[in-house]
Amino acid sequence: MFNINPFAELSATISPAIMQIYLICMIILVVGGTLFDVIHKGSAKYFFTTFKKSREEGKAISARTKAGVAVKTIASDVLTSSELCGWKRRTAHLLGMYGFVINVVATFMMVMFYVTPDITTPAIWPKLWSIGAIMVCVGTSWFWFFIRVDVSAEGSSPFRVMRADLFVLSVFFTNAFALAWAYSQSINNGWTFIFLAFYLIATTVLFGSVPWSKFSHMFFKPAAAFEKGISVANGTRNNLPEPADRTDPATRDRHSMELLKDAPIDMGLGIKREAPHHY
Repeated sequence: MFNINPFAELSATISPAIMQIYLICMIILVVGGTLFDVIHKGSAKYFFTTFKKSREEGKAISARTKAGVAVKTIASDVLTSSELCGWKRRTAHLLGMYGFVINVVATFMMVMFYVTPDITTPAIWPKLWSIGAIMVCVGTSWFWFFIRVDVSAEGSSPFRVMRADLFVLSVFFTNAFALAWAYSQSINNGWTFIFLAFYLIATTVLFGSVPWSKFSHMFFKPAAAFEKGISVANGTRNNLPEPADRTDPATRDRHSMELLKDAPIDMGLGIKREAPHHY
């Protein structure tokens, strides 16, 4: 399974052109669904209005500062998901995110350029395709059973499904059925086309449900993080006060800080002392 291009094997039954058209249709669904989501929810309008207001009310910042904010946004908020404080949630998120990207890129390469058996598929692509799918399954399963707040903190059943779960379930089943299909194909059993059918259904649901799932948040979050960084750099901070720095004497002597004036800087774990299991 790790050494065979499953799409090249499938080309003996299904035309490569049909596979490539299907892949292009999924890309169109993502683009169209994201644009529809942006227009329908008004998120783009809100983002640009906020960005324009921040630029007009804040101090002028140089192109170098903007580039620095962009680099920090990519390195911190996008590539490492630093906004997720807990290491468990962060690890599960990164497994799912990088696994999804790896699997999608490998799928595109194998379907668009190495889709027939007479074209040798570089050994790296089937391996990356399988590894990416496994990463997604591990990350989403970890999140679903152990990290979801309604399960871990509220005591709800992990099998309770709501519309908000559409994205995580569809991305899990897409990759799970992909692995099942590739494995059944590698051992030539009778379940191959059954798993393929489920794989295609899950994939269509994943990419066709963008306006109703959390899929498009992967495009919104970097833009929002960049806008937040710009607002901090130009001093507007989206009309929010600066975080209190109790190491600064002027801040410590403010009337609103009177009760904390003599308190230790490190206040301890507080509510983080134990996991939230108070149902």
